[in-house]
Amino acid sequence: MAEPSVIATIGSTDFQVQLDDGMHKWLADEPESLGGRDTGPAPASLLLSSLGACTSITLKMYAKRKDWPLDAVRVVLSMTTGAEGTAIDRNIVLSGALSTEQRERLLQIANACPVHKILTGAIRIESRIADV
Repeated sequence: MAEPSVIATIGSTDFQVQLDDGMHKWLADEPESLGGRDTGPAPASLLLSSLGACTSITLKMYAKRKDWPLDAVRVVLSMTTGAEGTAIDRNIVLSGALSTEQRERLLQIANACPVHKILTGAIRIESRIADV
């Protein structure tokens, strides 16, 4: 599987960013209170969305492979940033006739989803200005 790649482009519309991964196009924006037009999620919401989507998909895939009765997953995420850093709160609601042991195992699996691993591991961002 190829590593993900996204192109973010901003033009004349203040704070509205067009995102493109080669197969899908979507928008990010700031709320009107910050000068944007609120035409898409804010960047922090996109980050939380990635974790929520990855958690949900990972749990559904695992339960399906195990043939466990997981009917639905709902992940509620919030983020706070302060002097000590950033904390993400993730509440996972599992629907279905799951045993206590299955629920505990699914929590372990949630902590192993790829985006969770990225966010809790060492991250290095290399930035450069590219010539056009």
